[in-house]
Amino acid sequence: MIVLYEMEAANSNAGFIDELKRFFSVDLLVWDDWSDDGLEALADRTKDQFVLFRVRRPHAARFLEDRGVRLINRAEVNRIANDKWKSFQLFQLLGLPAIPTYRSAPEYPCIAKTADGHGGAEVWLLESEKDLPAIDVPLLYQPVLPHLADVRAYVIGTEIVGAVKRSAQDNFKANYSLGAAVERFELTAAQRRDVGKIAKALHSDYLGVDFLLLEDGRHLFNELEDPVGARSFYKTHDENIAQLLAQHVTKLEKEYPFREQDLN
Repeated sequence: MIVLYEMEAANSNAGFIDELKRFFSVDLLVWDDWSDDGLEALADRTKDQFVLFRVRRPHAARFLEDRGVRLINRAEVNRIANDKWKSFQLFQLLGLPAIPTYRSAPEYPCIAKTADGHGGAEVWLLESEKDLPAIDVPLLYQPVLPHLADVRAYVIGTEIVGAVKRSAQDNFKANYSLGAAVERFELTAAQRRDVGKIAKALHSDYLGVDFLLLEDGRHLFNELEDPVGARSFYKTHDENIAQLLAQHVTKLEKEYPFREQDLN
């Protein structure tokens, strides 16, 4: 199997790539040419193969799938998870509790973010209209909600393999890469049910599902992550997520073209 990264991400995820190689046969392919010619060359390189698609490139994912490349995750997962507005629409379609999200500021203070940002980048706390960032892209807006922490659930196939509670220190962004404190978190039955609905609806293979944990115990879904990073998982769990992912991919390869969700 091929694991596909862009150069910068491959360098920062070298440890995870090495872990994958411990558990099954995988070839690293680093790719940064997303031009039309580059995509044609990439399709030729990966045709009829399984590709662990670790880039945020929905157009490229669809291009490859249309040419017979078998992606993990599917192109549709990459498209929805890398667009916060589409993720919010999915939450609504499934009837799940989600942070209210708008295309214009409902009131101040509020949170503004780009639709395709990740890792805590391109997110701003706005006290007034004067705080709007000087960028030429549409923004999404969410109310500032009192909450205890941010939770990320890790899902491989239909199995929730763990969850991490992330608490911001001196920042409203609860991202581990930005210094948030992390600890293992046990999902409630309601949270497990709702996270499972998302994974099954998307037919995802390896997904991060983020929600806010409110002071009264309720949860509100916020974002999806594909590709999802595992640093906070390794920090808080004894299980090796690379091994769990390798087991899932091996099963996919044996059962292709069927997926576990197709058999339920």
